[in-house]
Amino acid sequence: MDANLLDITSLHVSVGDKEIIKGIDLTIKKGEVHVLFGPNGSGKSTLLGAIMQLPGYTITQGSIQIHGNDTQELSTDAVANLGVGLSFQHPPKIKGVTLSRFLKSINRCDDLDHAITALNMEPFLERELNVGFSGGELKRAEILKLYAQNPDLLLIDEPESGVDIENITIISNTINAMLQKESPMKTRSHSALIITHTGHILNTIHADVGHVFMDGKIICSGNPMDILDDIRKDGFSGCIRCIQREKDKK
Repeated sequence: MDANLLDITSLHVSVGDKEIIKGIDLTIKKGEVHVLFGPNGSGKSTLLGAIMQLPGYTITQGSIQIHGNDTQELSTDAVANLGVGLSFQHPPKIKGVTLSRFLKSINRCDDLDHAITALNMEPFLERELNVGFSGGELKRAEILKLYAQNPDLLLIDEPESGVDIENITIISNTINAMLQKESPMKTRSHSALIITHTGHILNTIHADVGHVFMDGKIICSGNPMDILDDIRKDGFSGCIRCIQREKDKK
């Protein structure tokens, strides 16, 4: 099997008549964790939707490959069966379906009960999926669903959004377990692409590569903490200056 879980080449994606993603290249290898920074409306969530082949996202140019398989003609179910799982920033409420029933329908792991306990989700198992859940409860439920799927590639949209410090720690511990963070890099088989708006998640999850997404393009890549420092000091213009410095060196 190819060492790359995800290969994106010259990708353009439209939603309706509007082009949102305007040509990006991105490769994620086995065991790598990548994070996406960027202002609201820059196309970060659109990228995850396109990778997952969600309805409404149209690939107009370029390609997305998972384990070497082109996904453009695949359904969302087929992409999931290739080993991709998505945690939504704003997950839908599904009345009439309990969390327990949903988990049983998607479970591919051997220790789901352990994750349920670790995420403090026992009291929610017989409740309707996401109905009446608080921000922290929604995020814990989303991560639990990812754990049950046991995907090779985790797509996680703003795991710290609307979540207090205690819940961020709980969520991060489970994500780290899925990513096999205690194992040597060469033995890890799971990877992740995480969208972060605040960067807080980097305090508890080590990322290997960071990317800045602006106006539908990746404008900067590098050490995630260095990029985050630039953003905190100078906003996203700080990363633009980093690009200019690299151009000046050539």
